[in-house]
Amino acid sequence: MIALDLIADSIPPVHTSDTIQKVLDRMVEFRLRHLPIVNEEQFLGLLAEDDLIAESDYQTPIGALALSLVNPYVLEDQHIYDVIRLFYEQQLTVVPVLDAKSNYLGLISINAITEYFAQITSVSQPGGIIVLEINNKNNSLAHMAQIVESDNAQILSSYVQSFPDSTRMEVTLKINKQDISAITASFLRYEYEIKATFNHTDVNDTTRDRYDSLMNYLNL
Repeated sequence: MIALDLIADSIPPVHTSDTIQKVLDRMVEFRLRHLPIVNEEQFLGLLAEDDLIAESDYQTPIGALALSLVNPYVLEDQHIYDVIRLFYEQQLTVVPVLDAKSNYLGLISINAITEYFAQITSVSQPGGIIVLEINNKNNSLAHMAQIVESDNAQILSSYVQSFPDSTRMEVTLKINKQDISAITASFLRYEYEIKATFNHTDVNDTTRDRYDSLMNYLNL
């Protein structure tokens, strides 16, 4: 997936003629702390809530302020991982998307990134989770998949967490099977170190409920 695929068309940018009050109202409406300033199709920079709250007259146009705008953005064809990195490194709530000529195309909101992450990690799908701790030289997803598939199951998603100054890493597997006891036993037979398991059942699985609650909160 590329940046263009996650643009939120419903969130308009800020124009220099907009008042501080209008911009703050829009930030409250969309639960954001940043909005891009645009002059026609030209991206001028990213406006932060902290730039505005100290001002005394909220009817002042944005163009009349002396702002030290930050200028983070991604191009439309950049991978979504570049977008996530920018959100993380600069603690943003939106990331502007530009075309090859630096024209403003739209923005990606933190809500869109949350939904994307939920999709790629299959949080809405029932199943079990296995967390393995392995040596980084033994990181063979093909072998892990073979073990899972031997029990007529599949890996829905996986991710790896490495640790500084260590040759060990964690591999988290989301399996499309709620009873993972046989799969766990197979990993033990192959001398994998199992750090944790989570058996999600219809009674105890609250992952989807927590995700829905988060989405409802973000969209208030």
